[in-house]
Parts: sequence; structure tokens; C-alpha cells
Amino acid sequence: MELLRPSSVEELDGGVFLHGGSEGAPVLREGLLEAEKLVDVRGVVSRGIHNGTIGAGTTLAELEVESAIPDALREACRLAASPQLRNVSSLGGNLLQSTRCWYWRLDYPCRLHGGNRCHARDGEHREHAIFANDFCASAHPSDVAASLVALGARLRTSKREFAVEELYRLPDDGDRSTTTLEGGELLLDVELPAVEASVYLKAMDRKRWSFPQVGVAAARHADGSTRIALAGVAPIPWRIESVDDLDGATPLPRTEWKVPLAQALVRRALEQLS
Repeated sequence: MELLRPSSVEELDGGVFLHGGSEGAPVLREGLLEAEKLVDVRGVVSRGIHNGTIGAGTTLAELEVESAIPDALREACRLAASPQLRNVSSLGGNLLQSTRCWYWRLDYPCRLHGGNRCHARDGEHREHAIFANDFCASAHPSDVAASLVALGARLRTSKREFAVEELYRLPDDGDRSTTTLEGGELLLDVELPAVEASVYLKAMDRKRWSFPQVGVAAARHADGSTRIALAGVAPIPWRIESVDDLDGATPLPRTEWKVPLAQALVRRALEQLS
């Protein structure tokens, strides 16, 4: 395996990108991702916060103590992982986390691995999705992604600019991927719009440093609108307009408990905004 350390976007030429390695290294080690070429992008991706723009290489630990960014993002970073992981995990890497579905992690021939069956639907699925779970019942694990979707943040990559929520897509028979990134496309930075108030609430099995069973991000924007995004309830970060949208959830038998939990967290988040 070859390791490259480019210093500019122009030097990028394929391979698997790594920054902090807290996400990439485990999937490489378990054989869930194969690569002939690893690309250390720390010399390419910026780090730090400047006038509302966050370099994709900024660590979660740096973000959680930065008073210049909205509360929802700071809290999402604080609750995302242990202190050790937050000190190495980058913003860009967190947005591109793979599912925590144990069938995918154990390399079952599930639909995300190109198979014709979602093993979680018939198997153990207590921690899985309550929305968009017909093709794949996995639940997106990123607190940070949900907070950025609620904030209406935008991404800049090595090829284009777009809203953070457009980074994600539901997998289907024609395309099993859960992101819209093209081959060789690298996340560079995130632009945050100004918001009047924001909040992130999270329910997890442990009091700290666990993946969200349900995460709720809500932000009140300058035009008076409120954006709500959920983590842990669908294969991608999930937008809703109001708590009433949870009446349309399609839980599996062992995920029904997530619906009233999400309803309670959304109500609480909206109360905190007001």
C-alpha cells in the first residue's frame, strides 16, 4: 500500500483520503474498505475558523470550545465522542462516517455491500431507522451532520459548492452510496450562515460519548424560519418541518420507541429556541 502526502488540491490523484484516521483506519483494518493508495490530506485541508468558514480539517475538540460558532454545532461536537477521539477527529471525517449498523460492520452481504437483503429489517434492529428504512434500515450516526443541516450550512469541495444536506442521498438499487461525492472529491470547508439561536439535544444509551439513538438539531434563522434535522433516525440526516412530521415515521418493530422519544426531543428543542 502506498501513502501519499500532497500539499495542494492540484496534487490529488485518486486514492483513499485520510485525515485524523478515526473513521478511515478502522474500516481499512476490518477490510470494509480496500485501497492501494492512501492519501494523507492534512497538508491540503485547512484547519481553523475564519469569518464563519470552518476548515474541514478542524477537530471536533477545537469546535466545541469556539464561541464564534452556533450552540447547536458546539454541543453536537461535545457529545460526539470521547475527548481522545474529539482531539483527532476532523469535521470533514465526521460528516463522512460510515453506518454503525452491525450487519454492515460485520460484512454481511447487505444492500450497502451490494447484496439483495437488508438483514436488520428481519434481524436485530433496536438502534436502526424510523424513516426511509425500506431499502436500508441503517441510521446515520453523525451528530455534527444533523446540526449543520439545521443550520443551513454549505460545503465547499475540491470540485463544487452545495448545501450540507445535499451531501447525502438515500441508497437504492441503482446506487448503493449514501453520499453524492464524486470519485476523488475532497471536502475543504464549511460555511455557516448567521442564525439567531440554535440547539442540539441527544438521546444515547450511555450518558456520554455514544452514537445517537435520536439527535435533534434546531435553528432559528434571521428570516424567522426554523430548521429541524434529526440524527439516528434514517440512513441520512433527516429534515422535518415540525414535530407533526414524526406521525409519518415507519418504525420497525423494535424501533417504535424512537418515535415518542424524537417527539419529546423536538418539542424540547423548539421550547429552548423560543
